[in-house]
Amino acid sequence: MLFLFVTLKFMSKTNTKKNASYSNSSELTMFDKFELWAEKNNKKLFYSFLFISLMFSVMLFNARISEAHDDALYLEGGWRYVNEFPTYFYTQNAPLYVMFLGLMTKIFGFKLLLFKIVNVIFNFFAVFFFYKTFVKRIPYIVLVPVMIFVSCNHLIQYFASMTFTEAFYLFLQSLFFYSFFKLYDGLQQDANPKTHIKKWLTLGLFTFLIATCKSVAIVAVPVLIFYFLIEKQWKNAGFALGSYLIFKIPYELLVKIIWGTQNQFAGQSKILLLKDPYDKALGNDDVAGFIGRFFDNCNLYLGKRFYELLGLREEYIKPVETQQAADKLTSEYKYLAFFLVIILLVALFKVIKDKNKPLLFFGLFTGAQLLLSFIILQARWDQPRIVLICMPIMLILIYNWFFNTMKKSGMGQFIYLGIIVLISGSVLLSSFKRGSANLPIVKKNFSGNIFYGYTPDWQNFLKCSKWCSDSLPQNTLVASRKAPMSFVYANGKKFFPIYSVIKKDSLTNQSNPDSALAFFNEKGVTHIMLGSLRINPNENSGQVINTVHNIAQPIMEKYPNKLKLIHTEGVSEPTYLFEITK
Repeated sequence: MLFLFVTLKFMSKTNTKKNASYSNSSELTMFDKFELWAEKNNKKLFYSFLFISLMFSVMLFNARISEAHDDALYLEGGWRYVNEFPTYFYTQNAPLYVMFLGLMTKIFGFKLLLFKIVNVIFNFFAVFFFYKTFVKRIPYIVLVPVMIFVSCNHLIQYFASMTFTEAFYLFLQSLFFYSFFKLYDGLQQDANPKTHIKKWLTLGLFTFLIATCKSVAIVAVPVLIFYFLIEKQWKNAGFALGSYLIFKIPYELLVKIIWGTQNQFAGQSKILLLKDPYDKALGNDDVAGFIGRFFDNCNLYLGKRFYELLGLREEYIKPVETQQAADKLTSEYKYLAFFLVIILLVALFKVIKDKNKPLLFFGLFTGAQLLLSFIILQARWDQPRIVLICMPIMLILIYNWFFNTMKKSGMGQFIYLGIIVLISGSVLLSSFKRGSANLPIVKKNFSGNIFYGYTPDWQNFLKCSKWCSDSLPQNTLVASRKAPMSFVYANGKKFFPIYSVIKKDSLTNQSNPDSALAFFNEKGVTHIMLGSLRINPNENSGQVINTVHNIAQPIMEKYPNKLKLIHTEGVSEPTYLFEITK
């Protein structure tokens, strides 16, 4: 482990030279020695982090599509930008990354492996610019363990080779941080904002890009303005807004000219307002519902996912069987979340007290991202990537507080060292374990077995999707529970998405058969794919995602000959393909 090796190396030296920058009368402390060693070996540390990031990117490379299917959704969106231009505009999430995939598709064609390699490059330069941003800005004893997380964390490295937005966003966010520091330095030397036009434009560009890559990052705009207002820098607050709008306004005009009234928030807002994103019949949430979301998400992301990402608790917990066990787990999340919130607030207060203005800005920006995410997202999504993008700054704040609290005490320094060695070791161990298990899978995927690594339920589902492309007429349209994934493995064949039970009967919670058939006829759906996708991905318990089943079963019961079985993929956990007969 890099950090442990480095720590032992500098501790083993008995050099007790005096250094005036620390003290003229006392020996250097353990922290002082580490700072001197790290400063002397700054470039070696930098290249080491780049190397180990690339190493873990290879070890954890994933040549497949995620079962979460959002990465496939982005791929399908990029393909549609090229093949359905200008009638198609992506509105499910922020569109920038999907537009980028569309550009890649236009230039190189639909090359899944190429897209993944490009994402690895984005992740590499996210590490590059994150280090460049914070080196010599914060103590090395704080920077090094944060860099271990940034360059080694298994989930960051998982997203590095997946076509999710995270690698792209972390790259842009690092550039956003980097450009902020460049402007901050310039303003420290010359307070006149007009002398830093290039720096303002650079910051405005990356503010625009991160907000167009992830909708939650729109908080960067008000946070920038607020930051300059509390500093009583009125002109700078205006420049912050203007530098963003100078890119945002032309972009919106271009979107309006090409795609009409589309915007990135239109499609998302309709879903986010719903009580249940998979059941529109329940209606929209009220104020109490959004307050409930906030606390539920706090517990999930700060009491559960944060500790999972540090490797301090198991990522997959066996489903509880009793309400008492569920309540106990929920209480545990609450206490852990409360503990973390207190630490973060105290750490932010310390930054304010020390007048560390850049860290204050990064803390406000990260806090605003978390706050908005917790309010607007339904708790049932519970995806670790929501908090992942905020983890580096959260760790900087926490370690910075620990460092400043413990640096004056020899025992405190050993406690701090124990904390960061424990956490860094946990991060490294988690990545090594997953990387070692992943290498044989990658080898099989690259040898041509594109389904290897999926559980049998997913293998059968995706093989059936491919069969649809190979064996059905081109003008057929198949209803699929995971349409974007079917699209990718069917080499670009379009599928009809089914995310919730259509035309639901309030008494049975299943589809009304006549209404469902009329709906399929209206949409041109000719086939239905019925998979056996597990509810618990780690166990074949017999319980499956039954959304499509609840549509097909009432049709089969009322019209036994209406759905004709034409293909079965797999014996265990099979996928069935039915044709809707005339």
